[in-house]
Amino acid sequence: MSITTEKSLGTEAAAPQVALAPVRIERKGLRSYLFMPVVLALVLLALYLYISSQELDTIEQRSLNSEFLLAKTWEHIQLTVVSTILVILIAVPLGVLLTRDFAGSLRPFFLGIANIGQAVPTIGVLALLAVAFNFLFFKAAIVGLVAYTVLPVLRNTMVGLQQVDENVLEAGRGMGISKWGVLTRIELPLAVPIILAGVRTALVINVGAATLAAYIAAGGLGSVLVAGLSTNRITVQITGAVLTLVLALFIDYLAGIAEDVLRPKGL
Repeated sequence: MSITTEKSLGTEAAAPQVALAPVRIERKGLRSYLFMPVVLALVLLALYLYISSQELDTIEQRSLNSEFLLAKTWEHIQLTVVSTILVILIAVPLGVLLTRDFAGSLRPFFLGIANIGQAVPTIGVLALLAVAFNFLFFKAAIVGLVAYTVLPVLRNTMVGLQQVDENVLEAGRGMGISKWGVLTRIELPLAVPIILAGVRTALVINVGAATLAAYIAAGGLGSVLVAGLSTNRITVQITGAVLTLVLALFIDYLAGIAEDVLRPKGL
């Protein structure tokens, strides 16, 4: 009797755990995906109501009309996306190269250059690049943003590849997989989560740094901030700051979804 009772109790205790586990995961995922868009929509609604409640003069109306704000937001997105794509194309292959045994002596040199790019004041770099590119402001801003954000992706690529267990690599080689096959089929898939974290960091940094592009007439939401600062219009300043914040959080949200989608199964 006691054995039968214990077995039945054990079965009853285990059954609810099996049934409830997936439900908890689904609810948590749904909340995490819906929370940020709802919050950002509420922030934009509050900003709209705030602007609507103000008596705007002609200077403020020029900076706060929907056509101007949408154009500057699109310019900001272009600056962020183009510079981040170039960072990925540069930093990921370079990070793979620097983790190879033959490139050990080159690591301090390239990491030093990447560190310099992030340490130098961004506004000064943009001004120098604007002159160097013969005042092709968009291109100058892109180069400056790439130099400023290449370090997180480069470092994360190297760390992601270096943290792969050597025993796993030896097992792959023992199965007859070539060096290229080990890299593409074992190392890179295992390093993807860390690489994506670096790309996500670079995206958010680029959103903030791209506001400085307005000082070299490269556009973006920084133009709204500069317009508010130069004319001492608090409403314009608040609008530029809030839109930049919302864009940064939304891009970080999309990057988080990309991390979940692109992460290899089983990791």
